[in-house]
Amino acid sequence: MTGRQEPFSAAVTGLGLVTAAGVGAKATWHSVTQDTVPTGVARHEELADLPCDFMYTVTDLDTLGLLGVATQRLMDRFSQLAVIAAREAVSDAGLDTESWDSSRVAVVIGSAHGGLPFYDQQHVAMAGRGARRVSPKLAPLTVVNSAASSVCTDLGAHGPSLGVATACSSGTVALGTAHQLLRAGVCDIAIAGGAESVLSRLLIASACQMKAVSTRRDDPAAACRPFDAGRDGFVVGEGAGLLVLERPEHARARRAPVRAHIRGYGASSDAYAAVAPDPEGNGIERALRTALADAEVQPGDVGHVNAHGTSTVVNDRIEAVMLHRVLGDHPLVTSTKAMTGHALGAAGGIETALTVLALEQQLVPPTANLDVPDPRIPIDIVRKEARQAAFDCAVKTSLGFGGHNAALVLTR
Repeated sequence: MTGRQEPFSAAVTGLGLVTAAGVGAKATWHSVTQDTVPTGVARHEELADLPCDFMYTVTDLDTLGLLGVATQRLMDRFSQLAVIAAREAVSDAGLDTESWDSSRVAVVIGSAHGGLPFYDQQHVAMAGRGARRVSPKLAPLTVVNSAASSVCTDLGAHGPSLGVATACSSGTVALGTAHQLLRAGVCDIAIAGGAESVLSRLLIASACQMKAVSTRRDDPAAACRPFDAGRDGFVVGEGAGLLVLERPEHARARRAPVRAHIRGYGASSDAYAAVAPDPEGNGIERALRTALADAEVQPGDVGHVNAHGTSTVVNDRIEAVMLHRVLGDHPLVTSTKAMTGHALGAAGGIETALTVLALEQQLVPPTANLDVPDPRIPIDIVRKEARQAAFDCAVKTSLGFGGHNAALVLTR
């Protein structure tokens, strides 16, 4: 008779964050747990006269100094953010890129829009000065997979390299895909998460027409307010969140400190509508229940949820009702998007890294700007200040346009 086999857990050994809340994991964590007012949101000249003329951007980041002129010119901004976050994650994991087996290192990075702003710039160049003024670097700089390609080149990783594009669930799906690659034995190390930078007048104008973004122009810092009764839409952000995941035996062999484990992953499709979620939340529920089953975790074991929580009227309610239906009212729920903005395809990577830190610190960040909780939302949402708690299991949920859903189960 053989003993019961434990579910596969990917060891999280490194974190890298570049967000509107701070450059680096330490700075971002301090901001989302200690600050009460978002500081990374501002108006932008490129968005002038739009109903939403503001977004969250990364400040105090010297990309030129970090990357150098030649390297920076070969990357769009979302790839630059990915490379900087990857470097931090690899350093945090204590990995030596000169001595690792590079053929066993995978890179999986999600992005919803890739290098969209560069498309905008090149369209203006062609319209104003003709086709000969279009950059030959348009395709390699703007395709979604260029962030993964840039990270591989920068670090010398020669294993599988994948770009994931499932709208706003891209970062979470990328981490789930990395988890599956590790479980299958395809690689020993995976650098995974999401990266996004879309300061694009065209995209924001479209989001305004869709009525998906907040138009609280009188007070941009208070515009993103997940689960609040007065929420009126999300606010776009930029950033990158990458994690180093390892097969547990690989981490043990090199005596690497393990920050947390990704133990379960689930994904699903609503097959309902292009921009609206299943009104009953059945799709995200399937993803969450699949992740729980994959991790062999019971709903009652979950002590914390970092929710998708975008600050849109319909989505927040659907997600909250679903969380209560599956997990009950005991997990401490937060959305950190009021501090980072909705970083679209990068959101899942950023928020999974914050979930790792919550598990590590036994501290749940507050949901900023949540002044008047929506009475239709039946879950315990942490607000006003971070809450100390004891929990061994946490969940990250993500939803995306097109009905893409994903969930991760993390453990201490």
